[in-house]
Amino acid sequence: MARYTGPTSKIARRFRDPIFGPDKAYERKNYPPGQHGPNKRRGKQSEYAIQLMEKQKAKYTYGILEKQFENLFEKASRMRGITGENLMALCEARLDNTVYRLGLSTTRRGARQLVTHRHITVNGEVVNVPSYSLRVGDVVAVREKSKSLESITNSLGSGSKKFDWLDWNAGSMTGKFISVPARDMIPENIKEQLIVELYSK
Repeated sequence: MARYTGPTSKIARRFRDPIFGPDKAYERKNYPPGQHGPNKRRGKQSEYAIQLMEKQKAKYTYGILEKQFENLFEKASRMRGITGENLMALCEARLDNTVYRLGLSTTRRGARQLVTHRHITVNGEVVNVPSYSLRVGDVVAVREKSKSLESITNSLGSGSKKFDWLDWNAGSMTGKFISVPARDMIPENIKEQLIVELYSK
């Protein structure tokens, strides 16, 4: 399966949540897609369908493929603590997600592109693998020759949110992964317990 590169508004409408960020098309049509529009009668979803929808929502939100997501879940289930919270923390620790959280890109797709095009370093070494998992203390930075890149400067100029588990230094364009985020720090509207229940069947 290839990575999804199609319309984002349609996916956001399916989940009834602007998972790809601010979306004017979603705001105009904040009901599920379909030829009959908002008046279509929709049957009650089964428990399995609700759980599957939550897993798909998490995958699309973080841009993770099915097999990668399964591997993340297996890793989360082997870790100490609550599996669902571990899963969310692992998703947040991905390099592409961290680049997005630091404000170097306005979307996770854009952050993934920055990583694959070798604009980002981890602890001084270029890393071009978006799924690279960061550890506490790792330093993420923009390569010296990429600091004037228009997409990066525009994103930083638009003003980004600050997150408690990341420390950003605007002067040097470096960010430090200072702690594993607790679930209540992560702003994503994902019911991870439903995903755990789905995989536990």
